[in-house]
Amino acid sequence: ISPGFEFPSAAREGDRVIAISLTDSTGFERLLKGTEMDERAMLEEMVRIVRERDPDVVEGHNLFRFDLEYLETRARRHRVPLKLGRDRGELRARPSRMQIAERSIAYRRYDIPGRNIIDTWILAQHYDISSRELESLGLKQLAQHFGLARKDRVYIDASKISHYFQHEPDKLYEYALDDARETRALAETLSPSYFVQAQIFPYSYQSAVLRGNATKIDALMMRAYLNAGHSIPAPSPPAPVAGGYTEMRRSGVAHTVLHCDVTSLYPSLMLQYRHAPASDRLGVFLKLLGDLRSFRVQAKALARELAGLERRNADALQLTFKILINSFYGYLGFSLGHFNDFGQANALTKRGRDLIQRAVAELEERGAQVIEVDTDGIYFVPPADAADDKSAERLLEQVGSIMPEGIRLEIDGRYAGMFSYKMKNYVLQDDAGKMTIRGSGLRSRGLERFQRRFMEQMFRLLLEDRRGEIPKLHDEYRARLARHEIGIADLMKTETLQDSLETYRSKIGDNSRNLAAAYELALKSARPYLPGDQISYYVTGRRATASVNALAKMATEYDPENPDENVEYYQYKLADLYEKFRIFVERPGLFVPVLETADNPNQLSLFGAPPAKPEEPAAEPEA
Repeated sequence: ISPGFEFPSAAREGDRVIAISLTDSTGFERLLKGTEMDERAMLEEMVRIVRERDPDVVEGHNLFRFDLEYLETRARRHRVPLKLGRDRGELRARPSRMQIAERSIAYRRYDIPGRNIIDTWILAQHYDISSRELESLGLKQLAQHFGLARKDRVYIDASKISHYFQHEPDKLYEYALDDARETRALAETLSPSYFVQAQIFPYSYQSAVLRGNATKIDALMMRAYLNAGHSIPAPSPPAPVAGGYTEMRRSGVAHTVLHCDVTSLYPSLMLQYRHAPASDRLGVFLKLLGDLRSFRVQAKALARELAGLERRNADALQLTFKILINSFYGYLGFSLGHFNDFGQANALTKRGRDLIQRAVAELEERGAQVIEVDTDGIYFVPPADAADDKSAERLLEQVGSIMPEGIRLEIDGRYAGMFSYKMKNYVLQDDAGKMTIRGSGLRSRGLERFQRRFMEQMFRLLLEDRRGEIPKLHDEYRARLARHEIGIADLMKTETLQDSLETYRSKIGDNSRNLAAAYELALKSARPYLPGDQISYYVTGRRATASVNALAKMATEYDPENPDENVEYYQYKLADLYEKFRIFVERPGLFVPVLETADNPNQLSLFGAPPAKPEEPAAEPEA
């Protein structure tokens, strides 16, 4: 990395590639070292190794949004053609965008002739949409989450890469090789179901990862119609579709919490009540859905009978079928789907809302305390006589007996404790004490690290019924801030420049955006910052009402021997955060939240009054 910068940019001449680590499924490993080869030679050797090893699949973490673009830019500088294809074709790229549930991801799609590119960062995105349990999408954090990191794995401070290259290169190279090993292990964990999909759909393995599930179902429908020699309808124009039933009935802390869901709610309702597109004249939609459900049942049974690799493959197969089955509802409301039907989508969600509300009423009729409802799942505290597994199952059988034919309720999780904050924002604690934090309000990456750590400790105290210790925890953090004991890594914010500095100036000039600390620092630095560069900064000064844009300072300039962080500003942020949870600290157990509006039961007022301060603080920098 060029002197004065925190993060690399391929466009800067001095930001050369210093290590390339390669490993494959046969056990082959190779490390190209910048201390032994210049950059041009490293790129040429990488191309030679790829062609010699001749892989079917090229895997990497964040390949599309960083690594390949970096390699492409550096190779262009040295006029090294990246002829990585089986036909010696060059690496190709084009701008692209993909939608994963509510997340829209812009990226630069790369293709290698004759090979598939699998980005484990995108695989992790897919996984997180269904699990909602990942704290980070970084490779190291993912490897730790899935138990893939080896005990003696090498970790280094990424902001000090240049230092390690110059002074401890061997440690840097081992770190790079560990990255490659973890990427391979992560791909083996997250990719099997997509490999199965490549055998089902008319898409390559790479496209099976990058294409949405509704697009895949559309391909199955069109294939069936083309095979029958039948015409294909044009998509219906988009129309609003009401979602599933969601409600938070109780806030606070609960113990012995069960999560039950209606097994394949929408697929079951579609098959039971024949919810199918009006334009499907051949009856393909429901036949496909029924066949896939039968295949999944067979695959699950097979997985239970097998072991080792065979079991993993059978489990990947059943997971693939599960993902597809649950996507048939989404296809009805897919604007580009040739057989979409927004009327049927609305009829289906209404039936689903009615059914889940009926299940909630039946549970509470039998003494359960329902905490949260989300489309097809219910978190609840069972009555005292249904606390053990067998009694809980009998309870669900009783509730399920009044459900329509084909609709089943099953226990999907059991937790020692649950902290319910607001809709879709909660903390779960299992019997071993492991916490899972879900929801953007509790996992916001806009918070400084010290705030996230404070919240994690506070949640644990809440769940362990030690709320009396939380005020002391707050006071300890406040005192540590005053004594400058919280390091800059926990105080700083890191932001990525999306626009060029010229574009930023233009937008400020025509009032189309607000001032932002990261951009203001980049302008003051006189360094050639580019879009994609990251800047880490902290706030100086001595008042809680600090103007962040005026008082922000590069994190690299922080001197622990002469600390100048704005203690009062960070103490205020801590107090403001603490105030949002004060009601839970002062009030034990579960309680019904105060409603802000009578006609919107999901809009909650859970926050206390903000802490006293002389005047309003300056607005936060734009993300």
